Amino acid sequence: MEFTEEEKKILKEHFSNVDKQVFIITTPKQIDRGALMSRYSRSSKSMRRIFLDEFLNNPNRGAEFYERVLIEYGDDSVAELGLLQVGIEGISNIAIKSIEDRRIGLSYLEKSTRYVRFDQKINGRFQYYIDDRLSKYREYEEACNLAFETYSKLFDSMVSYLKESIRIDEMQFKDSDGIEKRFDMLKDKEAIKAAERIYEASIKASSLDRLRYLLPASTLSNLAISGNARAFEYLLIILYASKLDEEKRIASMLYDELNSYLPAFFKRVNSKFGLELQQYIINRRDTNIAKYIDEEPEMRDGIKLIDYDDDAEIKIISGILYQYANNHSLSQLLKIAKRLSVEERIEIIDAYLKHRKNRRHRVGRAFELAYYTFDLVTDYGIFRDLHRHRILTLSRQLLNTRLGYILPKEFIMIDAEKEFKECMDASNKAYEVIASEDRYLAQYAVSFAYKYAYFIKLNLREAYHLIELRTSKQGHPYYRKIAQDMYKLIYNVHKNLVKNMFVDMNDYELSRFESEKRKEEKLNKYLNNKNYNY
Repeated sequence: MEFTEEEKKILKEHFSNVDKQVFIITTPKQIDRGALMSRYSRSSKSMRRIFLDEFLNNPNRGAEFYERVLIEYGDDSVAELGLLQVGIEGISNIAIKSIEDRRIGLSYLEKSTRYVRFDQKINGRFQYYIDDRLSKYREYEEACNLAFETYSKLFDSMVSYLKESIRIDEMQFKDSDGIEKRFDMLKDKEAIKAAERIYEASIKASSLDRLRYLLPASTLSNLAISGNARAFEYLLIILYASKLDEEKRIASMLYDELNSYLPAFFKRVNSKFGLELQQYIINRRDTNIAKYIDEEPEMRDGIKLIDYDDDAEIKIISGILYQYANNHSLSQLLKIAKRLSVEERIEIIDAYLKHRKNRRHRVGRAFELAYYTFDLVTDYGIFRDLHRHRILTLSRQLLNTRLGYILPKEFIMIDAEKEFKECMDASNKAYEVIASEDRYLAQYAVSFAYKYAYFIKLNLREAYHLIELRTSKQGHPYYRKIAQDMYKLIYNVHKNLVKNMFVDMNDYELSRFESEKRKEEKLNKYLNNKNYNY
């Protein structure tokens, strides 16, 4: 395409190049980047020509375009072109999970309970959520303060215990020659320093992993969110409809920031459209459907497979065949799959999976045709980890203390069983007092160690991803056990479909050790070769 020299000069300030088929839109105003993409789909012109003809001399073009498309035409998909990165600081884990329930259009990074200590005080207070309603409950502040005091008090003891249990001189590290050696056999000074860093980081991460069970759900943390305006719009409506004052305040603050930055995208949030949607969410939530449950809850624990496709193997084989077929219908291939012998089915599955070398080689979409539903009761800490998986259906109940709690063995080993139980008792006492008036508000008092009920429905392709990732050795030992059990349950009903999974069924005392070793190796390569893809 032809541009004048003057036009090329202008375009270089707004696009990564002026003469190639592939280019990056670099124009500084985000609202223009998204509007350009949308206008592009409705024009025979090139995008760079559209910019010169329609955007360059009209500084409000992007905002005007969105306002017309979103308000006048209601084309919600256009809002996905508005991309934002947002930071939200000092909010509770209750609010964070409500935000992270939004599965599509948003990505999250949360302050880690594994790498950051949570016993810092600001202005003389531990960092947990409290407002006018919660401050009425003496039991709540006592429980939260006790949890953080115990967390802080036991840190050194937990570190010492893990160092005694997993001694550095018994572990393998790479020396300067690249050969794995026991620590006391290392000769290179830099390798010794690296080994000590790996060990200390692993011990700290594993200590914080155990201690996090003391933390209450009111613990304040930070959250970074990246996503499109359409997803942020729906998030705002959900938060405005919350029963919790904290989440409503977050909605107001988030709306103010988003609306000041990209106002065209968020005019509907508090319009008739947005208010009607908020009221719908409130009405649905407050409908008294619980009256139909006429039994006491059964006590349960762990993970149970409650539903699956009996003909999963047939469905998946038909999906595999479909990718190699020549105009055959899926119904025809289902009939063919049913006629195959057991041996032929195994041959097809093995041939389809044999090229996988590791868990990052995702299985194909044929594996999305079979579904499994799991009923889970795990501690809240494990739920927080599994909650990160969004290509599945996850439904959860209100957090409470009535299913009991877990007692990690490490607290027994450091003679802190009494302190741990005192924290759990205080958490339960505070929960019951607040729950007698408001079950939603009472969630803030619940410690991570308490058991939590939820269910997960996922297809086999996502099960491969979840199980292979969560059984890897650097994972938390408790969610690794849940993922291992998930694998066993599927294996028991569909052995041929999962026997090729990369599942680590081992136990590891220092789960973060291998991860820290890899991180150190990557860092060394990066420092020695700036071209290394870190």
